[in-house]
Amino acid sequence: MGFDELRALLARHVREDATTDIAGLHIARADRVGPPTTSMSGTVLAVLAQGAKRLALGDRLYEYRPGTYFVASVDLPVTGHFTEIGPDHPALGLALALEPTAIAELLLRAGPGDLPRPAPAAPPGIAVGEMSPELLDALIRLVRLLDRPRDRGVLAPLVTREILWRLITADQGGVVRQLGLADSSLSHIARAVRWIREHYAEPFRVEDLARRTGMSTSAFYRNFQSVAAMSPIQFQKQIRLQEARLLLAAHPHDITGVGHRVGYDSPSQFSREYRRRFGVPPSQDAAHLHGRTGTAATVLP
Repeated sequence: MGFDELRALLARHVREDATTDIAGLHIARADRVGPPTTSMSGTVLAVLAQGAKRLALGDRLYEYRPGTYFVASVDLPVTGHFTEIGPDHPALGLALALEPTAIAELLLRAGPGDLPRPAPAAPPGIAVGEMSPELLDALIRLVRLLDRPRDRGVLAPLVTREILWRLITADQGGVVRQLGLADSSLSHIARAVRWIREHYAEPFRVEDLARRTGMSTSAFYRNFQSVAAMSPIQFQKQIRLQEARLLLAAHPHDITGVGHRVGYDSPSQFSREYRRRFGVPPSQDAAHLHGRTGTAATVLP
């Protein structure tokens, strides 16, 4: 059974908006291979029961498919596209939100020797791991509860806890464990990531941002590069351009205004960096984007 059952469950329960009746669980479907798109990863576990997806974060490349899982412990800008799919063979997958408080509670309950020793350096913010039979079984049992409304309220939180435990003790468990540690290197970088996302239009000095996280400049820069696969300034640029693309979909005739809103004083620099990032100038991309709507598949990183 395994992935055959998961595939059948996902196909039966997928909705256009990707929501389900279980908190934090989304189910998505993609019917065709499209051009690469950029989105924020969220803090999430993502699993495909059919199809595959390739992702890029900075200069790092990832791919996940049935038999593997994708996990993100920091909300990072990733560029990706689905592969190996078609109208008769769609991509089917699920995404489960990772809650830091739930992970922290499990870490507190873990006994001595239950968890691997932490690595000395900050783990990357995203990773792909091998799916264990135990993790797959727990995921199937969680999705089965969509057919059992009477059991769902009681059992779904319990199965979700089991899934989190399987993750934090798996081969990429260090990525997930850091999400529940309030004073981990990754949590400091996550705070910096949130600050940049909330103030992406403002200039900043790396030294000042390091001070906000309570780290030395050198340690902050090294850990940020390890987690995000790019420098803080490169991260800000990606967020600016991603936000600009969203704004252009709604305001396709205000190229200069959009560039200014996301932090560019120079229209020519905005146009140059936008084209370098998305392959076309903002005016051309705006005309293409206007009126387009997203698909449920965007919930999968």
